[in-house]
Amino acid sequence: MKILISRKIILSIVSLVIIFTLAACSGKQETAPKGDSGSNVMEGHAGMNHTGSSDVPEGLKESINPTYPVGSSTIIHADHMPGMDGAEATISGAFDTIVYTITYTPLNGGEKVENHKWVIHEEIENATEQPYQPGDEVVLIAEHMEGMDGVTAIIDSAEQTTVYMVDYQDTETGEDVTYHKWVTESELSPVE
Repeated sequence: MKILISRKIILSIVSLVIIFTLAACSGKQETAPKGDSGSNVMEGHAGMNHTGSSDVPEGLKESINPTYPVGSSTIIHADHMPGMDGAEATISGAFDTIVYTITYTPLNGGEKVENHKWVIHEEIENATEQPYQPGDEVVLIAEHMEGMDGVTAIIDSAEQTTVYMVDYQDTETGEDVTYHKWVTESELSPVE
């Protein structure tokens, strides 16, 4: 009887260890630059959708006279993800809107993402006509990262600007990234 109970206890403990080990190994970590640290280094971007589609949110207006027209070449000066900063990009879309940095906790249970760049006004559920202000709570209809669509987020900053979809080659992996959303005008410079 004692041997039978001991075997059951041991099997239960071993089963729990295996379950916890598998759960720890399968979890995806999604983090973004820390808001006030001054650092823009990514700790992990497993859930980031580097390549997107040419589809844009309903109501997004094309820029009539963008600084960087569709088809032009630019240099990216942003490190939203590794392999982006310094890459030569081709503009695949230019739109006038309000861009936001946001903080949220992914719906899939990932770590809190702070100061995520960028979400646009048209990617906010039931968006008001007026821009949101820092501290406002919004629900996202964007899929830039896993666990983002439908999440409640806090607005960290807001800016009226031209945003761009870009195609570029990752400077670290050589991977072609197409229709990446979004890069702001201030994060681009002409190719010299």
